[in-house]
Amino acid sequence: MNSSYQQLVKNLEYLKLKQMHEHLDDIIDTAISNQQSFVETLVKWTNHEIDRREQNMVRSMVKVAAFPHLKEVKDFDFEFQPSVNKQQILDFTTLRFIEDKENIVFLGPSGVGKTHLATLATSIGIAAAKNRNSTYFIKCHELIQHLKKARVENRLEARLKHYRKYKLLIIDEIGYLPIDQEDAKLFFQLIDMRYEKKSTILTTNVNFKQWDEVFQDSKFANAILDRVLHHATVVNIIGDSYRIKDHLDKEKD
Repeated sequence: MNSSYQQLVKNLEYLKLKQMHEHLDDIIDTAISNQQSFVETLVKWTNHEIDRREQNMVRSMVKVAAFPHLKEVKDFDFEFQPSVNKQQILDFTTLRFIEDKENIVFLGPSGVGKTHLATLATSIGIAAAKNRNSTYFIKCHELIQHLKKARVENRLEARLKHYRKYKLLIIDEIGYLPIDQEDAKLFFQLIDMRYEKKSTILTTNVNFKQWDEVFQDSKFANAILDRVLHHATVVNIIGDSYRIKDHLDKEKD
């Protein structure tokens, strides 16, 4: 006949309580030596399991978000880019803007570098994902291609709902490739569905006055801007790009 201990081990394995199983002996030994109560022992026991599950959940949410890299705010060189307000970026990572269903737009000329804008957007997205907010990162051109494909396959509504569900959607590189009128309509539909319901971060190298050229339709461009900017913080970045910084760093070596 199995002992109570052996039965307990089997039960933990069956219930897939991996952390409780792995730390079982330590918890029992500590409880005996410290004369802990049954409740205290259970608290410590379950804490091991909760901690690991939380860690796994965070890793999963970060992975699902499809970030181009995993650079966080702590990895950003604010000294190289003085036009970026560090305190403002740190405030974004408190995720207050998500609670308020507000948007963020990172606007920078071509010289700033698209990777630079994406890094800022990604660092905020990682903070959101780590706090268990559903987050997704996608380039504008890729997003539109997915919507066009869904329209052809008669599943556009389902695809729009898929992108609408995220508490934070990061749309990168608006304006780097032209968007025709039909594609502009698809983009507007998504922005309209998220308007005042979810938060969106956008990165662009095009001044808002030129968005009618990007979308090739002033009506849709204005409608998109109205919804994006109504509850939004615009971060205007100027200065050298990270590519220039990397080049300078190599010259020093």
